[in-house]
Amino acid sequence: MAEDIIRMSQKELKRLHVIQKVIDRWLRQAEAAEILSLSLRQIKRLVKKVRIEGNGALAHKSRGKPSGRGISLEIKRRVTGLYRDKYRGFGPTLAGEKLFELDGIALSDETLRKWLTESGDWQKTRNRKTHRKWRERKRRFGEMLQMDGSRHDWLEGRAPKMVLMGSIDAAAGMVYGRFYDYEGTIPAMDCFKRCARRYGLPQSVYLDKHTTYKSPRQLTPEEELEGVTEPLSEFGRALKDLGVEMIHANSSQAKGTMANFIRCLTA
Repeated sequence: MAEDIIRMSQKELKRLHVIQKVIDRWLRQAEAAEILSLSLRQIKRLVKKVRIEGNGALAHKSRGKPSGRGISLEIKRRVTGLYRDKYRGFGPTLAGEKLFELDGIALSDETLRKWLTESGDWQKTRNRKTHRKWRERKRRFGEMLQMDGSRHDWLEGRAPKMVLMGSIDAAAGMVYGRFYDYEGTIPAMDCFKRCARRYGLPQSVYLDKHTTYKSPRQLTPEEELEGVTEPLSEFGRALKDLGVEMIHANSSQAKGTMANFIRCLTA
């Protein structure tokens, strides 16, 4: 039922998650205070509140209720009418100034912009996208390793299609490659390990967003509370443990030298 739905913000849900762990004795109150950056006294008060009032105790009491500061519909209609009759083509900031000077109506720029956008009298201007620049070539050997995988009929019908896992140093151009049955965690780790043994551990690795390298899953509440910003794949966790930075290309073209190298091989 609609009355039974509790609307809570992400922050309130995280707080409730931690308080429930305290109630279920998975966390001590002192640990919860540290996680939520609250005092021990505040945690005790929240625990007591949830035990008495239930999960909805941590939801903001005014959520879902109309604002007491809301402006009447009549004023909104009058403002949009005045804009169409007298100030059409004016930006929200200039129109707001004229409404105050000539019509005695005081509104914030954001409120006026919102009303005019909703009525279709004003369109938000879109910022032009800056031209994508090619990634600058690295200066030192070992600063960045580019890795990519390409499935292709490498043996021209004499064997099933295979994946070439290739890597190239972004500064020196040293290339390492090896064939595998598929592009996945084990082949990627094996290729990286063999390349690192031959040329040393790189400072960073430049990759595409294949699920082997970039995990598609969502963060868990525990990870969010710990400050984790992005879920890691098995390959990503391995690089993190080795102290190697992982950088994802935003497009296939951005992978640069390694992609060009593989395109030449498959041509």
